[in-house]
Amino acid sequence: QVQLVESGGGLVETGESLRLSCAASGRTLEMFAMGWFRQAPGKEREFVAGIDTRDSTAYADSVKGRFTIARDLANNALYLQMNSLRPEDTAVYYCAAAFTLNSKIFTRSNEYNHWGQGTQITVSS
Repeated sequence: QVQLVESGGGLVETGESLRLSCAASGRTLEMFAMGWFRQAPGKEREFVAGIDTRDSTAYADSVKGRFTIARDLANNALYLQMNSLRPEDTAVYYCAAAFTLNSKIFTRSNEYNHWGQGTQITVSS
């Protein structure tokens, strides 16, 4: 089992930046595909960014060019750098992990079986 704890959320203004962190414990992340998802009020949880075991990355079109996902195996952590934030980025952001023997980026929430508790991001206009 791997436990995930997100941090770094908060209230920012349009155009500002935030960096989310996801600290993992219980297992090292070398054999885990990782992802960030978000869920806004009244909406389904959606894929934001993913990274595979070889550090290939993928992004939702809505965040491409603004967000960057990265892993730090030395610290067993996952990060999401979010720049040029917009009000529509307001949501609870979740870190997720899935053990895999393949180098694959998972983009569907049901492909992940480990989740953090979430951290709120609010972007004011």
